[in-house]
Amino acid sequence: MCGIAGFWGVPAATHDLERAVGRMAARVRHRGPDDQGSWSDPATGVALGFRRLAILDPSAEGHQPMRSESGRYVIVFNGEVYNFRSIRSALDASHAVRWRGGADTEVVLAAIEHWGLERALAEFMGMFAFALWDSIDRCLSLVRDRFGIKPLYYGWTARSLLFGSELAPFHAHPEFEAEIDRASLASFMRRGGVPAPRSIFKDVYKLPPGAVLSIRSADERAEPRLWWDSVEMEARAAADPFRGTPDEAVEALEVTLREAVGLHMVSDVPLGAFLSGGIDSSTVVSLMQTRGTGATKTFTIGFEDARYNEAPYARAVAWHLGTEHTELCVSSTDALASIADLPKCFDEPFADSSQIPMMILSRLARRDVTVALSGDGGDELFAGYPRYVFHRDLWRRLHPFPEWTRTAIARALTSVSPSAWDRALAPLRRIAPSALSGRTGDKIHKMAELMRAPDAEGLFETLMTSWHGATPVLHATRTGPRLPPLDRLDRIERMMVHDLLHYLPDDILTKVDRASMACGLEARVPLLDHRVVQLAWRLPLDLKLRGGDAKWILKRVLERYVPRRLFERPKAGFAVPVGDWLRGPLRVWAEGLLDRRALEHEGLLDADLVAARWADHVSGRCNWQNDLWNVLMFQAWLRECQTSRAQASLA
Repeated sequence: MCGIAGFWGVPAATHDLERAVGRMAARVRHRGPDDQGSWSDPATGVALGFRRLAILDPSAEGHQPMRSESGRYVIVFNGEVYNFRSIRSALDASHAVRWRGGADTEVVLAAIEHWGLERALAEFMGMFAFALWDSIDRCLSLVRDRFGIKPLYYGWTARSLLFGSELAPFHAHPEFEAEIDRASLASFMRRGGVPAPRSIFKDVYKLPPGAVLSIRSADERAEPRLWWDSVEMEARAAADPFRGTPDEAVEALEVTLREAVGLHMVSDVPLGAFLSGGIDSSTVVSLMQTRGTGATKTFTIGFEDARYNEAPYARAVAWHLGTEHTELCVSSTDALASIADLPKCFDEPFADSSQIPMMILSRLARRDVTVALSGDGGDELFAGYPRYVFHRDLWRRLHPFPEWTRTAIARALTSVSPSAWDRALAPLRRIAPSALSGRTGDKIHKMAELMRAPDAEGLFETLMTSWHGATPVLHATRTGPRLPPLDRLDRIERMMVHDLLHYLPDDILTKVDRASMACGLEARVPLLDHRVVQLAWRLPLDLKLRGGDAKWILKRVLERYVPRRLFERPKAGFAVPVGDWLRGPLRVWAEGLLDRRALEHEGLLDADLVAARWADHVSGRCNWQNDLWNVLMFQAWLRECQTSRAQASLA
């Protein structure tokens, strides 16, 4: 796992190019603290920079940028190709390759040289983002893995193409202007992240998952093309469904998962796993334990607030499996202290509040290991999100009523504040405590917002977004992904495709990548091995969601290793009480970031609208925690960005 950066500009002396790209690569040092390198071609103006986190073959033979055996290709590679040993054997059987070391990057280069880029990519099993320079065709190719596990940004200035694992390297290039894209900012406010292919800056883009961008001159504004198309993959799976019995499906899934987990455990440095005690991470850890390499190191964090504490579940699973378990109990003070690091860590505005525990968990794991396996991807593949069933059932109830009727009811429900609803319903809690537990008024307001949705797609959009009916961004138009037009699919399957294409890479994988790499930890996601994904999509929906039981087939695999009583419980997110914090210990911090004069001076956000939401929230009239957290994360990021730009100008 590493950080890459580079550019294609005007021809220049080698020392000028390498000094410039070295400054860019230094901005992602946290992604690769073990080594650094640079390479340039003064005749073309191409420069590649690299920071290394040594995982496979930590010797000098793994140094990058790396040149192919013939000298034709030069690469900077971030990630892992887990099946590199089998690819190496295949190359040995058909070509005379002189190997220098044991790094997967060398195998990647040899595969591209002997097979060509397209075939090599089809063979790679892993997570990666890389830049490849072809000195014969004078072509620079930027490539991203199938599901967007590893990030890659690119963009143009007046004279150059820039690229990097994060946006930070762009600030170190003298031509980069860092102009905020208001449409991207509006998308961020709704989604808590900027969805690909856009970035927060104008003329800077995220390379989409499964895409390659090939250019033959610095000013060629080519479009990426897909070398892996997840929608096409789903269509192929639908044309070739799994036809065995449920028991045969469970067996096939276990075999595929076992192979994937085994490949993801290839490492020359200490390795462990995140363990929440939930189905996905427990399955991964169970299969790791079967490898017979000793007790797996597992890591979890708990919270003093019992509402958010899953540590006892993880502890029980760890004890049953016999892992070497590390647990950290986090106080609200500990969690709040990490918030100051978020803007720098996430590099681009990001506002999924589970970023806070993810940061703390990554730091905990990094004390003992350099690689940690994660269970991410299970919800998207096996229908694990409760909102899937909730959306389907709610729309069945809502759609018979005209939109004007639903809107009128919603208006009436929101005319009473959440706190007033709580007071009015308090006597009924003794009669129906489970139905009226928690913030009932907040739930009523959320339901009212859902009732305003014009159609099923609009309902899903409302479930997934904030700032409904308004945007705090001045002079901006709304953009963002919609449900793909896959009419042949069940409504739940359509939402799963949407999440695989957008929510997974733009939120979940972004969170895991930035939080882990901020402390030099490589996080791996074996459930996103493309063979697992392909098999999951070949399985009928009723093996994933059976009688309201989500992840049915994955649970069948897990119960072969862990008693069902240890993991059978309602799904809990990796959540923190942001709304309460904003009214309490974070209030002074938040008010500093929401200063009206600062907002008006920046000219990006509607200060009146933001102030109104803040007043409603702190008073308890409404719970705007998600809307406000998005604004606060942007404002905190903006201040960090301005500081970073100022430091770059002085360097």
